[in-house]
Amino acid sequence: MVRGTLAETTACAIGIPFPERGLELDAVWSRGPLARALLVLAHGAGAGMRHPFVEAAARELNVRGVDVLRYQFPYMQEGRRRPDPQGTLVAAVQAVIGHASAESSLPLFAGGKSMGGRMTAIAASRGLLSEVTGLVFLGFPLHRQGAVSVARAGHLEDIRQPMLFVQGTRDRLADLTSIRSVCDGLGDRATLHIEEGGDHSFHILRRSGRTPDEVMASISDRIASWIAELS
Repeated sequence: MVRGTLAETTACAIGIPFPERGLELDAVWSRGPLARALLVLAHGAGAGMRHPFVEAAARELNVRGVDVLRYQFPYMQEGRRRPDPQGTLVAAVQAVIGHASAESSLPLFAGGKSMGGRMTAIAASRGLLSEVTGLVFLGFPLHRQGAVSVARAGHLEDIRQPMLFVQGTRDRLADLTSIRSVCDGLGDRATLHIEEGGDHSFHILRRSGRTPDEVMASISDRIASWIAELS
């Protein structure tokens, strides 16, 4: 894989019109050298687009040939802790991806961390993301903690695009046996990448011998290589 350097990357803050709420969604469009694709990346429920994990993912993908557009959901931008209703979240996903499609000629991918990935999946399952080549889920929240279930996976059957699931073995919101079963049921549309020892936020135990940077590099390598296969 040909890589650039962090010194060759640029990041630009932009606003994306979201008429449903009468505001512009804050976003950051980061670009690297030799970009072959653009990933629209949504944040999780409890932290916004400037969370260290989201920022690190953008940087590492940039040097691997993937531009990244990350953005805030309305509730996070307005300083509220409670996520917006599902309809508003899905509409925000659609608005940002529509903007990305209009502004870039690169192959377009979309997804997100936890809730952001799930809302992107719901939008795709409703046929709202026809511009998107593939979907990337970082810690797909398959069920609530302590309540193992595959009920949240039903809509995935309606998604036509290829999907990449990046999951940790200690993720309490996605029992490993269950997520394997879900991906098996999706057939060749689904690719599952397992991060050994990772929890829902991809934190690992010190005794694993791996560093956070090594985990992020592993995740970014897999995402970038999967995108390259489809671009």
